[in-house]
Amino acid sequence: MSRDHKRIVVTGMGINTPIGDTLDAFYANLLAGKSAISKWSFEGDHDVYSKVGGDLRGYDAKARVIALKDKLPPATHKRLRQLVKKAPFSTKISAIVAADAWIDAGLVGSEERLDPTRRATLIGGHNLNERYFARNYETFLEEPDYIDSMAALLMLDTDHAGTVSEVLGNKGAAYTLGGACASANIGLRSAIDEIRHHDHDIVALVGAVLDFSAMGPQAMALMGAITIESYNETPEIASRPYDAAREGFVPSHGAACLILEELGHAMERGARIYGEVLGCTSTSDGSHLPSPSMEGQARTVARLLKSCEIRPEQIDFVCAHATSTPLGDLSEINALKSVFGDHAYKLKINAPKSMLGHTCWSAPAVETVAAMLQMQGRKLHPSINVFNIDPEIDLDVCANEAVDHEIDIMLKNSFGFGGLNCCALFKRFDPNSY
Repeated sequence: MSRDHKRIVVTGMGINTPIGDTLDAFYANLLAGKSAISKWSFEGDHDVYSKVGGDLRGYDAKARVIALKDKLPPATHKRLRQLVKKAPFSTKISAIVAADAWIDAGLVGSEERLDPTRRATLIGGHNLNERYFARNYETFLEEPDYIDSMAALLMLDTDHAGTVSEVLGNKGAAYTLGGACASANIGLRSAIDEIRHHDHDIVALVGAVLDFSAMGPQAMALMGAITIESYNETPEIASRPYDAAREGFVPSHGAACLILEELGHAMERGARIYGEVLGCTSTSDGSHLPSPSMEGQARTVARLLKSCEIRPEQIDFVCAHATSTPLGDLSEINALKSVFGDHAYKLKINAPKSMLGHTCWSAPAVETVAAMLQMQGRKLHPSINVFNIDPEIDLDVCANEAVDHEIDIMLKNSFGFGGLNCCALFKRFDPNSY
């Protein structure tokens, strides 16, 4: 098989959000329409305009690591325990979701039989340890010698790649990719390249938590990007893609890991397969501004379909970017109409961010896990908080109710600040096609 035609599948997943840190709990809460959004706490920063978000700061990483003791070899568990103990918050979560995905992929215990130099580690995200950096800088201003002695290493995004590689024993390529809210999909695009063109059999792709400092959401608020006015006392209804009263996205914590594998390698070891990756395409709007471009989004989707040799009418589900911004939601809907024409009205579309909030750099990976679970479960989660649908949004957005639906081919959209567009296609795996 030529490198260009190597088929790639998803064989393992890990998740960590405020509504679930296991796949079963996460999917059940999505189907139930449970909101991850609550009131933020920015450690006494009462002047921060952003009051609500999906907050994982109280997450008990130690307890989760202990829970994995019987699922990992003693040496691997020891590495995980030691690394999580010393790591900043976001890096802890990256290590845990990667271990969860490795277990889910059935790779535990087979590490010695699999060439570690053919296993890559990719991290989607940038400026990840924002709060860790901010807190150390505050300490530095008071007394320079009292900053974390490991800060020169731990504040780097690359520490995520190093930590995950060490936990899993991977010795192939390891690096980070930044593309704002498209970061994890850009990571997927590079994972495809690593398998097809750089002799890797397996890629662990982590969409890492953006650990907001108080300044991050404040800056978003000053830009007018996030909700800060109407829902501070009712945070569970603050994220409302497609609703006429939406006023901005809700920043949120969340992380996910996808284990991507060359199909022949997966079949040889008898792996369970969630779905097949058909392709991933990235474009830009040629602008640094955060304004969404319907033309740019449509161009990206159309280019993706063409490169994967998929006809628009073959797509039956869209896991939407849908951030709950007035312009962004409408732009994406109009882009879908532009690309799919009349078929757009036959699509099922839903908005994970209606429950999860916007997990920013990790959103494409977090939401791909949600989409894969829906593909397996044959039931789509609702887009919640659609109390009065925007009259300009006339497609089927699964408003407020879970829907039975068998996904064959699905589109995952992600559109980042600065016109960074990256979209992916996934297909239900047919074992008879191998």
